[in-house]
Amino acid sequence: MIDEILEFNKKFVKEQKYEKYITNKYPDKKIAIVSCMDTRLIELIPAALGLKNGDMKIIKNAGGVISHPFGSAMRSLIIGIYELEVKEVMIIGHTDCGTLNLDSKLVMKHMTERGISREQLNMLEYCGIDFNKWIGGFSNTNTAIRQTVDLVRNHPLIPEDVNVQGFIIDSVTGELHVV
Repeated sequence: MIDEILEFNKKFVKEQKYEKYITNKYPDKKIAIVSCMDTRLIELIPAALGLKNGDMKIIKNAGGVISHPFGSAMRSLIIGIYELEVKEVMIIGHTDCGTLNLDSKLVMKHMTERGISREQLNMLEYCGIDFNKWIGGFSNTNTAIRQTVDLVRNHPLIPEDVNVQGFIIDSVTGELHVV
């Protein structure tokens, strides 16, 4: 698949198809969106919100939640706010999320089936990684989004003038619900 993508990319550049996407690093709408990496949301979120290329920063991860106050998603938000003029943050979960009720033990089983040794997993746990918390999912999407909103709003490095709100988007229709 990567070879096909690289071939397509050569043609894309040669034919200058990139021109309609040219913008700068500052989001025109001054907004950052934290959302799930789910494939259904790649085009659905911008379309359902009336946003286009250049309007927003999008931070994607499994579940659309921020699980660590100093992890990469939070780092991205902080840089967006202080260096890229972000003024508002939308935390957007979605219906039928693959992280909902994700069983960490099943994920670890799949890891061992693909060659990760039990010793490697034990070493990570010995070093302080709580696999159940780190790789597991959440049991309620509303609660997970609410917790992420609270984490961002109350983070010591997020200024009070940044508007942070939570939502759940229907992964089929794009209908947005406030959390």
